[in-house]
Amino acid sequence: MADPRVPLVSLLTGFARELRAAGLSAGTGDVLAYATAMAALDPSDLTDLYWAGRATLVTRREAIAVYDRVFRQYFLAAAAPARELVTIRAQAGPDAPAVLQVPATEPPGPEREEQQAALGLMASGAEALRHKSFAACTPAELAAVRRIMSRLRLTPPRRRTRRTAAAPRGRVPDLRRMARESMRLHGEPPQLSYRQRRVRPRPLILILDVSGSMADYSRHLLQFAWSARRSAARVEVFCFGTRLTRITRALDHRRPDEALERAAAAVFDWEGGTRIGASLAAFVRDWGRRGLARGGIVIICSDGLDRGDPEVLAAAMERIARLSYRVLWVNPHKGGDPGFRPSTLGMMAAAPHVDQVLSGHDLHSLEDLAALLPALG
Repeated sequence: MADPRVPLVSLLTGFARELRAAGLSAGTGDVLAYATAMAALDPSDLTDLYWAGRATLVTRREAIAVYDRVFRQYFLAAAAPARELVTIRAQAGPDAPAVLQVPATEPPGPEREEQQAALGLMASGAEALRHKSFAACTPAELAAVRRIMSRLRLTPPRRRTRRTAAAPRGRVPDLRRMARESMRLHGEPPQLSYRQRRVRPRPLILILDVSGSMADYSRHLLQFAWSARRSAARVEVFCFGTRLTRITRALDHRRPDEALERAAAAVFDWEGGTRIGASLAAFVRDWGRRGLARGGIVIICSDGLDRGDPEVLAAAMERIARLSYRVLWVNPHKGGDPGFRPSTLGMMAAAPHVDQVLSGHDLHSLEDLAALLPALG
């Protein structure tokens, strides 16, 4: 029982008693937390009383409406038990009446309709932004696209390995485990145990063109690569203009802007010329033959405008196609045209070794690429 000589404690315990009578489960520990919180606040301020009680006595969202009703009856009604114990302080001025604004659980009708309309406009704006080309976006729209893209999560395809692991059921018996169990049971027959092949994600390799002809798309493709790197561990990212640069480590930062700045600083030929064949040949020579691309998904993002020898590009693409599991080519010039045919010399040289040509000109096309990846396994 609360000490009657302490009016604040009597006030708080009485309020908790009213809450329990209304159906809320405000226990002794909750009341002690409420009193502890009010010891550091102003007990004559109804705002402090309201929020301290709501933070310590309410544990479910549906109980907020009951808490608000009991609070008004206990502190604000004409015959409120606590009216004489609490002095309401004026907030606006010495002559202005103090009014406690208790937040409603649901906003009133017109306000709620306006809020829904605003949310509808935001949703329609975001949907329109998904289908707008990066080259046609304003700086504010590009910033919104980058915020949406930072929440994009990629799931690389998976493959079964040669190694096996214990499984609750299957078709291959685990003879070693059953032999150990039989020895532990002194020769008694054990339960059947099984093994199955392990599943692991395939490597994902992104090779991005950052030459001058890709200036409108390179930053967004880099952010797409950052999202891929944040989603899975086996992701490698390379950039090329006139030479190949590995930027996997540069993208290992939790903030996309700083990661992209580090990646841009690592690339010396940003928005310069284009030598796709020589860059892909360097990838095969320095990374692909070492096992980086073996069994993986290679995604090349470029418009195919190559100033080098097309035979070098064709030979490099043939080696990449043999080493990898799938080769995807993302060309922003494809847009939404389903009948797109490669017209540049680089694309025509690479086309026989590409499994699928996709578009990366807007956010929607990159989301389609992210949705396609799990099905490739």
